[in-house]
Amino acid sequence: MDFQSTLTRREMRLFRLIDRLLRLIGRIPRPVARFLGKALGEAAFWLGKRHRNITLKNLRFALEQELDAAQRHSLAKAVYRNLGQILFEVGWSLNADWETLCRHIAIEGVENYRSAYEKGKGVLAITAHVGNWELLPIVAKRAQIPINIVYRPLDFKPLDRFFERTRSRYGAKLIPSRRALLKIIKALRRGEAVAMLMDQNVDYYEGVWVDFFGHPACTSKAMAMIAMKTEAAVLPVFLYRPADGFRAVFGQILTPADSNGDQQKDIEARTAQYTKVIEEGIRAEPDQWFWVHQRWKTKTFSPWPRQEQSS
Repeated sequence: MDFQSTLTRREMRLFRLIDRLLRLIGRIPRPVARFLGKALGEAAFWLGKRHRNITLKNLRFALEQELDAAQRHSLAKAVYRNLGQILFEVGWSLNADWETLCRHIAIEGVENYRSAYEKGKGVLAITAHVGNWELLPIVAKRAQIPINIVYRPLDFKPLDRFFERTRSRYGAKLIPSRRALLKIIKALRRGEAVAMLMDQNVDYYEGVWVDFFGHPACTSKAMAMIAMKTEAAVLPVFLYRPADGFRAVFGQILTPADSNGDQQKDIEARTAQYTKVIEEGIRAEPDQWFWVHQRWKTKTFSPWPRQEQSS
């Protein structure tokens, strides 16, 4: 893929500037980089009022029954400290040799992927903005997984091209989310894996409402529809950040509920199942999820069944 062909000269200069800047900060020793990333994140927490309020609102919405206000405020700051480390880690990954990358990334449950692959219809990998998701292509390379990543291109082209090159440098294939269906099906027919982020809000015409942290969240139905059409195996994978290094976790293959012949209900049931797995993955390390996103932005048109029962 020629990442530079669609860039103007100005955009090309910005792309090179971004690349050089990330490589430069990637030379900072990792203990220092972790400290700087946390400090940068905490500064962003205090300076960015709008997204700070979104984060605190989300945490209250999802965890009010579990954490008091002081605990949620502390968790919000931890979220920002973790987000602040991501660019430093991406820069580090650009400079590190392959042996160093492998030494710092542990992989658990890869046998679950092998079992899914052996079913012979491709593998759909559910993931989320947890830990440092940008390093998942390295995990795929190390585990010898032919991976395709469905992504939404960024509006800022220089940064978009930077992440395109970074994500694909170890062999991952990128599939833009718009008109992605045919490419996804072809990849699955080749026996490859297709990874999709499923933790973001979508408009009502793109998704279905399912339970997420006890509230209705409009969630993409694409994964469920593709799984039903292709019969590909589905399993979750998350990349967490322990105290030092990274830990990739492949979950169990998800067994779909028995079909009742109603396609819409089957889509909703599968999407609810996938979303529950994502919630469990987030609860394992709640400070490492992207709480700054307005996950519950799209509202239902009628009372949610849980709301009706409590009224």
